[in-house]
Amino acid sequence: MPTVRDIRAQAGDEPITMLTAYDAPTAEIVDEAGVDVVLVGDSLGNASLGYETTLPVTVDDVARHVGAVVRATDDALVVADMPFLSFGVDEADSIENAGRMLKEEGAQAVKLETGPHTVSLTERMVQLGIPVMAHLGLTPQHVNQYGGYPRQGTDQDGAERILDLARAHEDAGAFALVLEHVPSNLAADVTDALEIPTIGIGAGPDCDGQVLVVDDAVGLSSWSPSFSKQFGSVREEMSSAVEEYVSAVESGEFPGEEHSHEEGDLEDVY
Repeated sequence: MPTVRDIRAQAGDEPITMLTAYDAPTAEIVDEAGVDVVLVGDSLGNASLGYETTLPVTVDDVARHVGAVVRATDDALVVADMPFLSFGVDEADSIENAGRMLKEEGAQAVKLETGPHTVSLTERMVQLGIPVMAHLGLTPQHVNQYGGYPRQGTDQDGAERILDLARAHEDAGAFALVLEHVPSNLAADVTDALEIPTIGIGAGPDCDGQVLVVDDAVGLSSWSPSFSKQFGSVREEMSSAVEEYVSAVESGEFPGEEHSHEEGDLEDVY
């Protein structure tokens, strides 16, 4: 199992692979495929819980899903994504919420959607033994501030803010940085400027690794962002299987004799 030190050491070396997972069966598949990092993202709000945004996701929601993923994972590093308002408001509450993911649920690190307000918090968490993965660029927990999910760092001031915050979080002790939906040349510059690895999502090919929402990667989502790619067609396979099941039950084909057991010593019951 890689440690946060192993992941940090992969900067500029072998590409880091990261996928989300929200349940034990998916985590087992992702882990067996050799993915380096499993992220239990607050994207579970959209992918699994039926919300339109990540904002309604609670600490209890994330904790429950982190525990399920950890129990099914043998080799990958498991990172818990801290949900909206679970950090950055009060330092003691932030540390307690993040620490719960490690102490009670078995994650090895947490991810924070970062900004100026999380630099000192990152430093304090790292001091206490809570490894932190930072996240800059498009941070979905700011959806109401953005008015949607626009690309970030598209002008000089915005690009410089992202680079400055990346350096600040590296200095604070973050072991890796997610860059989401930023220009590829900005991601390349940030990657070159840091010693910790960058993991891109919609950030081009020059990051030290890549991450996707697993539902998008396997083709389970009915819609995927333009920067994603479907590497399978799980939705089509599931639809076909469910349709065949319905047809088999309605026609009486299922269950057949091979799916049933008759007890010979059981007398008729009236």
